Amino acid sequence: LQNLLDMMVAEEESLKERLLKNIAVCRKELDSLCRELQLGPFETEEGTILQMEKNLRTCVEVLQKQKRDRKQELKALQEQDQALCDILSTALFTIDTGSVPSLDELDRYRRHVASLNTLKEQRREEFLSSKRQIILLMEELDHTPDTSFERDVVCEDEATFCLSEDNITALQNLLQQLEARRALSEAECAELRARIRALWEQLQVPQEERQASA
Repeated sequence: LQNLLDMMVAEEESLKERLLKNIAVCRKELDSLCRELQLGPFETEEGTILQMEKNLRTCVEVLQKQKRDRKQELKALQEQDQALCDILSTALFTIDTGSVPSLDELDRYRRHVASLNTLKEQRREEFLSSKRQIILLMEELDHTPDTSFERDVVCEDEATFCLSEDNITALQNLLQQLEARRALSEAECAELRARIRALWEQLQVPQEERQASA
């Protein structure tokens, strides 16, 4: 019986020692996670050694999940940011990728990406509207795209067109140039029609002939 009791005491002491070691390891990891996640110091609840070890282990698992979730969201935001910056020709959002982002940093990053998405949609609508007008004007003027930019606007896939501020400005300039050419052509046509009518009057051309050539 004494041997059995001694063995039981030894097992309990061994368990206590393991639990205390686990508690020390968990405390150290919790402190590290709290610093990485920019959280306040962790408060432990009073209780048995067994309960304390379980609580600390559970908290470590929760904070580790928070860390993974933040890093995964940061990676997803960076991928979206990169894609938007490529198409809008803007600068990437500044954030320290070597550390775990704070909740405030993630929130600001989300709002930044959302604003870029809004800008992308605005520029896309502006591009599509201008492209339709440019194609109609080119058809009216019998104009074939003769510069690389004009070919990009008219012929390239809409999804690959760079929606940079410079390209949108160039698009508006092209549209204005074509509109000016159409206005000039219309003015020339009006002048020629007026000269023709004047010549008809001078030559006393019959109304039937005028209607046939009009």
